[in-house]
Amino acid sequence: MSANPPENDVPIRTLDRVLAFMSLGLLLLSVVSFFAIMIGSSAGADMQTGIWPAIGVLVYFAPILAFAMLLTVLTMSLVRRARANRGD
Repeated sequence: MSANPPENDVPIRTLDRVLAFMSLGLLLLSVVSFFAIMIGSSAGADMQTGIWPAIGVLVYFAPILAFAMLLTVLTMSLVRRARANRGD
């Protein structure tokens, strides 16, 4: 049960929603890219040319960026709740 009544809950900001959905989107894009690389390499595609190098880089860096975004949302939420509970 919440310590604050529902009317005193801290509202969710647009920035929090944007960062959360961008994080989820990057994770999904990374998983889709991973499967695309698996399918492409088994089909005999040349992984050194075309869009394949960009997809390979995406698989490496998108989960890290998504995790950083998720940590940012979590940190901002915790700070905002602490300030609201303190009464600032």
